[in-house]
Amino acid sequence: MINYESRHVSLAWLIILGLTVIFAFLYLVSALFPAPIDPSVAKYFSITLAEKARTYNYTPRILFIVNFCLQVVLLSWLLFSSKGRSLFQSIQKFTKNYWLVTLLSVLGIWLISTLISLPFTYFSGYYWQKIWGFSTQSSAAWWMDYWKTTGIDLCISLAGGIIFFMLVNKASRSWWLIGSLLFSIWLVAEYFFWPIIVSPIFNHFKPVPDSAIVSMVNDLAHKAGLNVGAVLEMDASRQTTFANAYFTGVGTSKRIVIYDTLLHNYSLPEIKAVIAHEMGHWRHNDVIHGLLLGMAGGFIVFGLLTILLKPWLPKNSNKPPQLWAALQLAVILLLFVTSPIQNAVSRQMEQNADYFSLQLTGNLPAEIQLQEDLARNSLADLTPPAFIVWFSYDHPPTLARIQDLVQEYHSYH
Repeated sequence: MINYESRHVSLAWLIILGLTVIFAFLYLVSALFPAPIDPSVAKYFSITLAEKARTYNYTPRILFIVNFCLQVVLLSWLLFSSKGRSLFQSIQKFTKNYWLVTLLSVLGIWLISTLISLPFTYFSGYYWQKIWGFSTQSSAAWWMDYWKTTGIDLCISLAGGIIFFMLVNKASRSWWLIGSLLFSIWLVAEYFFWPIIVSPIFNHFKPVPDSAIVSMVNDLAHKAGLNVGAVLEMDASRQTTFANAYFTGVGTSKRIVIYDTLLHNYSLPEIKAVIAHEMGHWRHNDVIHGLLLGMAGGFIVFGLLTILLKPWLPKNSNKPPQLWAALQLAVILLLFVTSPIQNAVSRQMEQNADYFSLQLTGNLPAEIQLQEDLARNSLADLTPPAFIVWFSYDHPPTLARIQDLVQEYHSYH
């Protein structure tokens, strides 16, 4: 029975690690050696712009996969190397209190992982954006936001670590089921409270002050048969020149948020197309669907963890602190190899919202102009590598969005 179970555990790890190696290799190769720029770009953009966008996106892609690989190496080293094991032994020698050992282990792994990611986060999130003219923050302001984000992440990690060890020690058979239920509750709480508690820590939100836009929102909502509550302006310009909008929240926290960079720098027809797109997410209940899919994914992941973590789940004894490193490794690998599924669902939602926007506004030129301006102003890769699109794009690429909009428009005209 033990050998049978061990074979299943080994096979599960082998499959996940194998897929990870394949995906990481293909991503790196695609990032390093992208195909030549598609000449069809010239229909909407200049080749010079396409080359500039390719250059802008080149380095962050490489850094993303390098950072991911370093995280995998770190966690593997902690789990399987003698020096990694000695680190946990040192913590256990420091104190005999099991829960203090657990807390220090969770904190130690979080700290090492955060320090490894820090240079990548700073380079891609601030330095690279600054030299390309996208970041509007000072170095001090960026660091302030970084420490806020890091503090929130630390609190969530410590709380999650303690709850996880309580579950595996007190409910050794049903921990994964209870964990799945708690994760589902957390998702609902996050969707509800994040927009009204966490987001205001970083930005200021206020009702859109422009009466013309308010009137436009009301007209679109009436036409769409929606009871739209809050449409808020976010002061994104304190951080970036990028323009964006998003739909978030559940229940009474539902809201459409529009960047001030979009409101101030884009034409009224383009803003109308954006708002109609977000109403498409509202009409299609995409947040609820995303929530339900997240819950279902949580049950699947926790079920797989019962297999992957078995070597670190001894029966009738307190679970070792190395279990946290095993959990972190298993989770980041599972999230990595399932990225294509998650992003395919997201791209379909975005495409449907584009179609809804087009049907609601009936203004194909404005829809196309919006995609063109968004791409120009953010230097979106106009002909991204196919594998990277399949693996990591949560929105369709710009040219695909334009072509789909044109096709959709002609299909009912």
